[in-house]
Amino acid sequence: MPRICQITGKKVQVGNRVSHSKHRTKRRFEVNIFKKKFYYVEEQCWISLKLSAAGLRTINKIGLDAALKKAVENGYCKWNEIKVIGD
Repeated sequence: MPRICQITGKKVQVGNRVSHSKHRTKRRFEVNIFKKKFYYVEEQCWISLKLSAAGLRTINKIGLDAALKKAVENGYCKWNEIKVIGD
């Protein structure tokens, strides 16, 4: 299961761990991903999304429907990837 936000498209980044002596080794910057359930009013159902904290702020700012349409338009997720919980 890849750690990719379905709303913003954020994913793991790679960088360097730098010691006091400036010795560099590779490390990963993980995304703050969690699962969240929302009630999707336009379809009258509950949906489950994997999103980051930034994705949650985006939904709070512009709304769930607009955020989903923008994510599908940008290619971050597809409509069939959105998990519907109990119709």
